[in-house]
Amino acid sequence: MNPRPRSDKGRRAPACAPWVRTRLRTAPGASWALGLLVLLTAFLAAAFPRAVERYENEGLRHDITTAAPRLSVLKLSAPQPDLQLSPAQREAAVREAPLAAAHREVLSGLPDVVRADTAQSSYGFRTANPIAAGEAWLPRPNGIDPALSYSTLSDLPEHATLRAGTWPAVHGEVTADGSGIEGAVTEETAKALRIKAGSVISVPTLLGGPLTVRITGVIAPKHPEGAYWSAQELLRTPSLVPTAGAKKDPKYYWEATVLLPPDAAPALLATAGRPEAFWRIAPDASHLTATDLAALRSSVASLEGGPELVKLRATVDRNTALSTDLDEILARYDSVRGAIGPIVTVAAVGIGTVAAVVLLMTGGLIGGRRHSELALLRSRGGSLRGIGGRLLAETVVTAVPAAALGLLIAVLSVGHARLWPSVAGAAAVAVLVCVALPLRTTLLHRRPQLHGARDDLMSARPSRRRTVAEITVLVLAVGAVVALRRRGTGAEGGGDLLVSAAPVLVGLIAALVLVRLYPLPLRLASRPIARWRGAIGFLSLARAGRTSAGGALPLLALLTALTTAAFGGSVLAGVADARNDAAMLATGADARISGPGGAVPLPARLIGEVREAGGVREVADVQIEYGVPLPAEGPGGPHTDFTTLVGVDPATYARLARATGFGPFPADRLKASGPAGTKTTAPSGDRVLPVIASPSVARQLGDRVRDLSSVAGAFKVRVAGTVTRAPAISNSDFLIIDAASLTRRQTTTLLVTGASLDTKALRAATERAGKDFSVQLRSEAREAFVDTPMKRGAERIYTAAIAAGAGYALLAVLLSLLQTAPERTALLARLRTMGLTPRQGRRLLGLEAMPQALLAAVGGLLVGWATIALLAPGVDLAGIALSAGPGSGASDTAPLRADLRSLALPALGVVVLAAAVAAVQAWWTGRRGSITELRAGDSR
Repeated sequence: MNPRPRSDKGRRAPACAPWVRTRLRTAPGASWALGLLVLLTAFLAAAFPRAVERYENEGLRHDITTAAPRLSVLKLSAPQPDLQLSPAQREAAVREAPLAAAHREVLSGLPDVVRADTAQSSYGFRTANPIAAGEAWLPRPNGIDPALSYSTLSDLPEHATLRAGTWPAVHGEVTADGSGIEGAVTEETAKALRIKAGSVISVPTLLGGPLTVRITGVIAPKHPEGAYWSAQELLRTPSLVPTAGAKKDPKYYWEATVLLPPDAAPALLATAGRPEAFWRIAPDASHLTATDLAALRSSVASLEGGPELVKLRATVDRNTALSTDLDEILARYDSVRGAIGPIVTVAAVGIGTVAAVVLLMTGGLIGGRRHSELALLRSRGGSLRGIGGRLLAETVVTAVPAAALGLLIAVLSVGHARLWPSVAGAAAVAVLVCVALPLRTTLLHRRPQLHGARDDLMSARPSRRRTVAEITVLVLAVGAVVALRRRGTGAEGGGDLLVSAAPVLVGLIAALVLVRLYPLPLRLASRPIARWRGAIGFLSLARAGRTSAGGALPLLALLTALTTAAFGGSVLAGVADARNDAAMLATGADARISGPGGAVPLPARLIGEVREAGGVREVADVQIEYGVPLPAEGPGGPHTDFTTLVGVDPATYARLARATGFGPFPADRLKASGPAGTKTTAPSGDRVLPVIASPSVARQLGDRVRDLSSVAGAFKVRVAGTVTRAPAISNSDFLIIDAASLTRRQTTTLLVTGASLDTKALRAATERAGKDFSVQLRSEAREAFVDTPMKRGAERIYTAAIAAGAGYALLAVLLSLLQTAPERTALLARLRTMGLTPRQGRRLLGLEAMPQALLAAVGGLLVGWATIALLAPGVDLAGIALSAGPGSGASDTAPLRADLRSLALPALGVVVLAAAVAAVQAWWTGRRGSITELRAGDSR
């Protein structure tokens, strides 16, 4: 048989237009709405991992960069050259060239993840033990000679500015038996020790003759807070050091450092200061990410005592030692991240579940609107595979570009992070939509369905299969929640998944139970309402029971969204409360004015000016004395040597305690009594002063009269009450006493309260009183707790989670109402022909929507409360609220508590939205008229 010749003229035109193009042109609104929803969901799914990774990366870099250089720097040291070497060899080994070569080899030999900040790294040769200086012109606070360290420092002119004199230099070749070298000191050292250019210091040596160090210059560090100057103690700033072993009444002496030119190091070999070579490697955190944490911790451990240290010893010296506290910084970071991670994951799982359910609801709405069309295709011989393929093609054309656009927007808008988690999130959204929508719609047409079958919840009896499936899911969810309660959040093996899924699990349980219970109140309410004269109530209940909008899927979306929003709001409220409490505990009031250590008496003029400052409502004069010795320990209880004595005005301080909520007590309890028990405030050696004590101090003092001796006077005390916390007292051991009964009364601290304090006036008064006095504001103390990118990022994510949860909840309400909107529109049109007024129409639709809205609102309120109660024992907000803040140790924990506004406002919003949608639909239907809705043959 000859093949049929090919010809363009012989080709026939297609019998019909392409299916996908036709559908998109026919219903562009539905396609655009689906694409917009997919875009938004894909953006959230792609942005979440990027946001988490971004704040984790920034948090790691911030913690390393802002840590004290003495903690983060890698401190490498090697002892002086072997004494068995010749003097020339020992001298050559400590000069600039070999130390610089070793420095380059150390930097190049570091692990890849441990990069060095070469600009802030340094090396040199120094005396590890300070050497006493006997010059008579040096200051001696307690008659003890100052101790000076001598150190060479690499690239000194590049990191300092010459203020006086000249740079120290080496004239000729310096040897161990040399008699003189030049040196320099920083401005702070020169001021404290009265050193100036031209000063001469004699250093005793092991060879007998002294080594003369002539100070040629005074320098100022360019970046004093950098690792170059701050990694080594006393390098730029001298310090008063107490004598060793003196616990009581210690004596202090000065310690400081004299800087030498690099090639002057051989002269230190003759001193008794245990000379050693050192390298200070400042870490460069700019490249680090949270994924490098495990490798970084492993590398640091290896450098401290592992294979990497062996490599360094092969490069530098066999006795080289490396020490650093960088591992502790990384451990603290990991601890904070571990505390924040599960809490943030709760929001992610909740919002992810709500988004998935809303996407499924959207698919159900689209499939329901096209039910008649697809049923006709099925009756005309269309196969399930063919119908599903066409639906898949329609969905792919809309969902895939929308998901890709959402991914692109997330990548462009949320910082630098790994790409694949975002791609996976956006792809998961696209796959869910492309698979779930065609599959769910197609499966409904496996069997022929009766036209116009009514879905009546009040008379429906669920099938056995559905009952078995619901019971199975219910048992699994209850088992998971019980396991979570028994195991807790800190269980090994990963309790985080259960913690994160807790809102979803509780919401699933509540949705299944509420859907089963929902028809019961409708049946009970329908009987009395059926006897009423009006038809609105009966019709609204009948419509509420005959709609499919009360199914488990929309209810699950609403409950999970409301629970996630309530949990997120409670987390933010708990964080805010914890920070407010910690800031109030640190300052004691809205403002706190005190001197150094809180023990210096305040001038009377300052006290008067503070009382007259604008916005001041009340000022509490407080006398604080630290380190007051307690009498011998009583029977039982822990031992406490010293406590903090707080002298207060009982009435003022009691009002402050009640206002702050920190240890409120009746002011009458601090009224002093004389020998016969008479009330008195006059100082007397025989008087008994009632005190309010912390629990630990109260246990030691017991219930007897005890003698107490302090700078404020000697008196007898009896415990009149206990409080765990008190304003302006951050430690756990304290005694509160009536200041009027003290022998030596003085004010060391002012606690100022006021709604709008004039902070400028307070600071000006404090500055006039002296530079040693300072003002600490509660608002500033609170802001100090929000100082890390990780905490700020976690709070932003929770704020976004609350907004997304609220948005998806509102969208779920709209979808559930839109699913039956055509039926309600047709119903109103028919009832208007029977005399239904517009006002009655609004009432009908509003009452019809109320049972479902109230069910979701009340259920969301109860489920949110139950979820918070479930997770509260295992959730501690201290990691996100209090770490790195001043006074953060004042409160060990920050428990999670239910926030009423976070529970009630989202639930109320669901009810208001449902009523608003019903009112708008009734108004819009009234404007359109009834002709379109009453067309003959319309199945609606």
